[in-house]
Amino acid sequence: MENMLNIYLFGKKYQVPSGLTIMTAMEYAGYELVRGCGCRNGFCGACATIYRIKGESQLHGCLACQTEIEEGMYVATLPFFPLEKRVYEINEIKPDMQVMMQLYPEIYSCIGCNACTKACTQELNVMQYIAYAQRGEYEKCAEESFDCVMCGVCSSRCPAGISHPQVAMLARRLNGKYIAPECEHLADRVNEINEGIYDEKMAELMSKAVDSVQELKDMYNHRDIEK
Repeated sequence: MENMLNIYLFGKKYQVPSGLTIMTAMEYAGYELVRGCGCRNGFCGACATIYRIKGESQLHGCLACQTEIEEGMYVATLPFFPLEKRVYEINEIKPDMQVMMQLYPEIYSCIGCNACTKACTQELNVMQYIAYAQRGEYEKCAEESFDCVMCGVCSSRCPAGISHPQVAMLARRLNGKYIAPECEHLADRVNEINEGIYDEKMAELMSKAVDSVQELKDMYNHRDIEK
């Protein structure tokens, strides 16, 4: 085959066709991806990967489903990274500085190395949103971290042991619960659901999911989309 590239998966050398993503190259090489292969479209963060190009010193973070292989690429995946997730009741905490001090005090040990930002698979300014969290600016933290897929690559590079994605998740929850304006349209829809207005329609959809999946797909593809 033409245009074959040499790559190294977990230290073992393989020849694979150019143009493949890391994920498809692994499957071409014979790996059965049971973990670390989620949505395959760059949204779930399950295929977090670390790689280095032979002869270079820089370590890169990426998502295996989105990154094309290169000659001399050394690859190791992180199908799970042990982020520290603290337990809290969102209705019992408030959007003040104390909540971060209590739940994620390690963010105040940040040394400003910016390794988290450099490693981010989504090219987010991770160190900046941690700075916002430190100052209790949760609306800014939520906005800056909005595209985080919680892959954990940033935390894998952090010398302070910060669980950046979990900090960002807390900030977004605080922002949604206490800071962002209430969406009356959403509240009305939730009330309608609780009142059972859509029960009959949901039962109809569930029956189609069993009897005619294609009809259900056609309904979805031709639905009226609110602007």
